Amino acid sequence: MAKYVSEKIRKKSSARLAAVQATYMAAYGQLPVDVVVQDFLSGKIGDYLIEEDSLGTEENVPVEPMDKEYFERLIRGVLADKENLEKSLNMFLSEGRSLESCDGTLQALLLCAMYEIANTRDLDVKVIIQEYIDMAYAFFSKNEPKMVNALLDQIAKQIR
Repeated sequence: MAKYVSEKIRKKSSARLAAVQATYMAAYGQLPVDVVVQDFLSGKIGDYLIEEDSLGTEENVPVEPMDKEYFERLIRGVLADKENLEKSLNMFLSEGRSLESCDGTLQALLLCAMYEIANTRDLDVKVIIQEYIDMAYAFFSKNEPKMVNALLDQIAKQIR
């Protein structure tokens, strides 16, 4: 990340990444939200990312410290309203496509993005969307980032 980005912004970005990971863990690990939140807040999970260099060698890279309050607000909000978020996302997805047919990581990313777009009025929606597009590029290399961009733009136009 660029050096000119403020610490506050970097901490929110890290909170978003952790929220996507925690959403995935809660869904696929069938873990209670309190356990997942505590694992992230204590540093038991989420302090490192695995990055691969050009030679294919993997290394653990520390993650920027996160805004813990923002993380907790996101993950608890997403999981508390998951059913409604899923219904809303399915309405926005193109015909013949459903959230359930998407990769688990993509589902978690879209749930967090949808929640944040709908419930965070103090941040510019373009900033929120760009954060999730960047995250999609970090997780995926095919058409998913483009789909995330188009979908989140459409959602923002409808609910903001």
